[in-house]
Amino acid sequence: MLPTNLTARFSFASSFVAASSVMESVSAMANEGSQAQEGLSAGAPVLFHLGPLPVSNSMLLMWVVALGIVFVARAATKNMKQVPDGIQNVVEWIIESLSAFLESIIGRDLTLKTFWFFATTFIFILTTNWFGLIPGVGTVGWGVPDSVGVLHHISRPLLRGANADLNLTLAMAMVFFASWTVWAIRANGVGGVLVHIFGPRGESKGFLKVLMIIVFLAVGVLEVVSIIFRPVSLSFRLYGNIFAGETMLEAMAGLVPALAWLIPVPFYFMELIVGFAQALVFTLLTAVFTFLICDHGDDHKEAGH
Repeated sequence: MLPTNLTARFSFASSFVAASSVMESVSAMANEGSQAQEGLSAGAPVLFHLGPLPVSNSMLLMWVVALGIVFVARAATKNMKQVPDGIQNVVEWIIESLSAFLESIIGRDLTLKTFWFFATTFIFILTTNWFGLIPGVGTVGWGVPDSVGVLHHISRPLLRGANADLNLTLAMAMVFFASWTVWAIRANGVGGVLVHIFGPRGESKGFLKVLMIIVFLAVGVLEVVSIIFRPVSLSFRLYGNIFAGETMLEAMAGLVPALAWLIPVPFYFMELIVGFAQALVFTLLTAVFTFLICDHGDDHKEAGH
C-alpha cells in the first residue's frame, strides 16, 4: 500500500526549493544588470522581486514542479483503496519500483531509513528535467528586436530548465551532504566516522603497524578532501549535462530557422533519455556514498549477533 505520509515525503522537495532560493537570490542580484546575449545564459534572468528576494525564471519553474509533485501526491492519497486504481496505482508502482531498486543496492535497513530522501531526489530531478523540455519553456518570454522590430532572440524567457541553473543543483548537493553527515554519525557515532576514514585496516605488528597507521592517516586526509568535493562534483555533473542539452536544443532550433520546428525533434528524444539518466546517476551516487559510510560489513553484523 502507498504510505499515507507520501505527501510529506514528496514535499521534502521544498527543502531543495528553499536552499536553492537562497543561492539564487545572491546569484540573481549579480546577474540582474547583465546584458542580453545569444544562447542560453549561465545566469538565470530575474523576472520579478518578492520583497528583497529576486525571482528568476529557473526558480519559478522549480516552484511549479515542486507544487505539481505535491498536488499529485495529495491526489494519490486522498481516497486510498486496498486495490489501487488510477493515479494511486501509478504512484504506488513508482514508489514500489524505487524501493525495490534501492534495496538491491544499499540493503533493506538503510533503504527504510533513507528512502524518503532518495525517492524525492529522483522524482524531483526527473520531473524538473522533463518539464524543461515542454514546448514554450525557454522560448516564451521577452526578447531583443532586430532592425525592423521583429523579435529574433528570447533573452529573458518566462521559464527556464531549473537544473540548467547551478544554484539548484548545488542546493540539492548541499542538502545531501548535510543528510549524509547526519546518517553517518547516527550509524557510526563521531568516533566511528573518524575510524572509518582514518583507521588502519588489517592486522599488523611492530614497525609495519606504525607504517600502516601513517599510510591510512594520509589516505584519510585524501578521503576527507574527496568527501568535501562531492557536492561540487554532484552539482556540476547534473548542471553541465542539462545545460549542455538545452544549449544544443537551442542551437539546433536556430540552425535553419525555417525548420526550427523539425530539426530539434530527434534531440528532444535524446534529452528525455539524458534527463532520466541524470536523475538516476545523481540518486545512485548519493545512495552509494551513503552505503559506503553506513554499511558495517558482514563481520560487524556477525559480531552484533
